[in-house]
Amino acid sequence: MKKQILALLLFGCFSIVVQAQNVKGLVLNELSQPIEAAYVYNINSDSHAHTSENGVFVIAETKVGDSLRIGLLGYETKVISITSTDNLKIILEEKIFQLDEMVLDKELNTVSTISRLDLNITPVNSSQEVLRKVPGLIIGQHAGGGKAEQIFLRGFDIDHGTDITIGVDGMPVNMVSHAHGQGYSDLHFVIPETVSKIDFGKGAYYASKGDFNTAGYVNFKTRDYLDKSSISFSVGQFNTLRTVGLFDLLERTKNQNAYLAMEYIATDGPFESPQNFNRLNLFGKYVMYTPENDKITLTTSHFTSRWDASGQIPQREVDNGNITRFGAIDDTEGGETERTNLNVMFDKYINDNTKFSANAFYSHYVFELYSNFTFFLEDPVNGDQIKQKEDRQIFGANTALNYSTFLGNTELNLTTGLGVRHDIVDDVELSRTLNRTETLEFIQLGDINQTNIDAFVNAEFEFGDFKMVPALRLDYFKFMYNDQLQTNYKTQSETKTILSPKLNFYYNAADNLQLYLKSGSGFHSNDARVVVFNESEDILPRSYGADIGTVWKPFPKLVVNSALWYLFLEQEFVYVGDAGVVEPSGKTRRYGVDLGLRYQISDWLFLDADGTYTKARSVDDPEGENFIPLAPDFTLTGGLSVDDLDGFSGGLRFRYLDDRPANEDNSIVAEGYFVTDFNINYKLNKVTIGLAVENLFDDDWNETQFATESRLQNEVQSVEEIHFTPGTPFFIKGTITYNF
Repeated sequence: MKKQILALLLFGCFSIVVQAQNVKGLVLNELSQPIEAAYVYNINSDSHAHTSENGVFVIAETKVGDSLRIGLLGYETKVISITSTDNLKIILEEKIFQLDEMVLDKELNTVSTISRLDLNITPVNSSQEVLRKVPGLIIGQHAGGGKAEQIFLRGFDIDHGTDITIGVDGMPVNMVSHAHGQGYSDLHFVIPETVSKIDFGKGAYYASKGDFNTAGYVNFKTRDYLDKSSISFSVGQFNTLRTVGLFDLLERTKNQNAYLAMEYIATDGPFESPQNFNRLNLFGKYVMYTPENDKITLTTSHFTSRWDASGQIPQREVDNGNITRFGAIDDTEGGETERTNLNVMFDKYINDNTKFSANAFYSHYVFELYSNFTFFLEDPVNGDQIKQKEDRQIFGANTALNYSTFLGNTELNLTTGLGVRHDIVDDVELSRTLNRTETLEFIQLGDINQTNIDAFVNAEFEFGDFKMVPALRLDYFKFMYNDQLQTNYKTQSETKTILSPKLNFYYNAADNLQLYLKSGSGFHSNDARVVVFNESEDILPRSYGADIGTVWKPFPKLVVNSALWYLFLEQEFVYVGDAGVVEPSGKTRRYGVDLGLRYQISDWLFLDADGTYTKARSVDDPEGENFIPLAPDFTLTGGLSVDDLDGFSGGLRFRYLDDRPANEDNSIVAEGYFVTDFNINYKLNKVTIGLAVENLFDDDWNETQFATESRLQNEVQSVEEIHFTPGTPFFIKGTITYNF
């Protein structure tokens, strides 16, 4: 009897030892660099996990003898047998992207995977191309690369960033209460060759995103390391020069990476009055992994730019032959800007179930812009040139704590976060000027202090193939403005707190089909000057939206994503920086459909396309007078790309923007365009030679257009019509890159 009891105890102890438990491991590439978002799947228990920013994974219900499958698109899938539950180290080898290896229900985020594919197949080498990587996003430049781009997405004319959250490595790009316009987002401080990942989402369904997240968000992640150093030189028409240097500083030092990047651009552009544009970018990054695989990252950058501009020209002057498409009415427009950034990031596994991440950032930003939109409408003697200027400091931090556990058979991932951002903006100026040298009159001049404190909780309940994600976000704002044009010193201030609930559902209907329903409430943020001038109004009007969509692989090498969506936006107040006035607009409603595809025709040939149809209308205005100016109703982008065909790469890309109303009754129409670009590269050992052509068929197209009332010096009456900045004509440049 004693022997039987002893045997039973020994069997019980053995059972406890071999029972399923958490297994922790690390996934690296051949350069011993951590791989993020790789899936780890237990073939025996069906449990799964994904690697974190640090390359670390913790998989539950796993024991000695089980087999793990580890993979990520662009790497060889590996199957290993567990021989020890001690920390595992798994090396994945890079390979050519094969779309048939993408398994939808194993991907952490199919959208991010598709963006990785796009970046790999069609790498970017300009700031404009970085933004164009977001499906459905169209941009327009009306200062030849000097100002931030005008952005269009889902029926929004977002101007320079009013309704989209843009960030880099967790650091905000959008400028609150900016001299030129709310949300102004100048992404030109990013050197495109340093971008490794684009994370984006459409709609206001994401608890970690708040201010400006109406139409969506975009966050760019820079490389943690260089696999090689390189120097690149580009020369093109219009006295265009670009040089880029990427320099690896530590060269395979264990658990440490560091590199420097530099970019210089100069061009006169196709305009009759030379742009005299130049930009200098400097960027540095240092990454360290501790013995416990904690990750510490430090990035610093400095950007400076200056330019002259020909501005937006009236269509009537081109039609009557007084100027060409590349002429000017006032060629004294232009500006200069600079930004210095410091960003520190920290990622840590507190225990097998808990991850912590944080970043703290500081930016110093200077901006000065001269424009003339109406010529001699307001001042028939001196003209209507204006100056917009500011000097800004931004302080901020973000934290997130993720906890994973099981509630019975239900997996729970709970993420909580806390963030703060504080902007100190001195001498925010709008003034009337003459020839960029003489200030005639101050229209607005003051100092802004603005604080945003946010907190959120996001819970993911996973029931097999079904996932439910409820979330709640809290935002607190403090707005302060000191008007320097008032005789008596007075601080105008307002506070506002808003709760934004979200509820999303995801369902893996099959290995090749994902369904989702996203819903949530957000808000349209407003300029501090709007807030303090309209203290009795709703200063943070809400948005309400929903998406229902699919990600589908009908064939092994074809991925199709689609979405039906709806967005309602309450009353908003807009501070018009060009006029120094507050313009109210009523309720708006937008709905539409997104459709995208990625098709791998062969090992080296890829096809992609993204289209969006939108109906955008004002709710309170009568039919026929309820159009939303410049809201696009149809956009289409796509192309054919060649990846590593006997040393050759390149592609043919197009973008299409349909005609759209330029005013509320559609009596003035902004003409659409179809533009095609081409590039080809050949790699021979350490040297790559490239040729790029913008606007291959030399079409006349208008990059930005506005319905503007203006008066020329020789006119008695003003005229409201299309004013535009011409798009780039046929433009060719050559590039040579040396890798070492």
